[in-house]
Amino acid sequence: MSETAGMQPPGSRMSLFEHVLRLHLPAPDEALPRDGEPYPDDALHRRRSRPKAPEDRHTAGKDAALVLDAYFARTAAQPGELVGAFHDVYVPIHPNAHITAAAEGADRRRVHQTGSWLVRHGTDRDSVTMGLALLSAVATADDVTLIRTIGLLSNHFGPLAAHTLERLPRGTDALLWLADRVTGWGRVYVVEALCRLDDPTARPWLLRRACDGDFLNAYFVGEVARTARLHEVVTGPCVDEEITDHTGRLLLVMTYSQGMGVTLARYPHAEAVLAAHLRHLERSGPSARPILHRRVAGEQPGDTRRRGFDRPGSAMAALPGRLPGSPRT
Repeated sequence: MSETAGMQPPGSRMSLFEHVLRLHLPAPDEALPRDGEPYPDDALHRRRSRPKAPEDRHTAGKDAALVLDAYFARTAAQPGELVGAFHDVYVPIHPNAHITAAAEGADRRRVHQTGSWLVRHGTDRDSVTMGLALLSAVATADDVTLIRTIGLLSNHFGPLAAHTLERLPRGTDALLWLADRVTGWGRVYVVEALCRLDDPTARPWLLRRACDGDFLNAYFVGEVARTARLHEVVTGPCVDEEITDHTGRLLLVMTYSQGMGVTLARYPHAEAVLAAHLRHLERSGPSARPILHRRVAGEQPGDTRRRGFDRPGSAMAALPGRLPGSPRT
């Protein structure tokens, strides 16, 4: 069965993959505008009553897996038959044990062909999601370009794309490519995958570019600091301007990450990193770039006293008085 074999997508609707390419190719090094929204299936998606996630999370994905089981039980079934087949069932966008089991219980070659076809030709987000879920069980290095491209629609496909790339050979390179081209929730999924891999080749990127200033950075800021060995780097001799700039952004995120991720008060190396960052800022002198980071001085988290950050002589206590232009509490 070739990738294009079987029933073609109904009508003349654009596939989501073609939609991505049309937005991506004119600016290949940038994130898609508005994360690619609206998708080609947007009108249909909005006017149809959507199945909700079941109250019992352990059953989520079971109905979608049953659709797959029925499809794979028919040896003559073609991938196009699955386009539109998931409209009335809940389709999880995160890795799902029921769907993975359905993929692993079928012929591996057929699972791969079906998944690839749905990702490349699917005209609705549910069928593309299922295609990506199938690929997550059987993908090879040859699928990287397909997976990372659909992953550019990162708000919806980011969780499965990141999960799949994380499991492939040279997954770090693919995730770094994607990380430079996604924002919002998509960036959360991809950066978290990079942190789980804990690959030393990703640390330069994590040290310089992981935090892009989005509020959602709070979800991964602690893992970035840990994985990048931030406390070892900023207290060492080789700290460039990019690292200084990004460290300030990361510390600032930690001032409002309560309930989302690691706060300054809970970051084990906060005192050493703050002191080192202060020294680097003082050496850089007044400039436009560090102004944002001087906000750290006036945005101490409410529970800093538990860690003693307010004690005389601490780096946090010293920041407001020693950084010109910083706001005071």
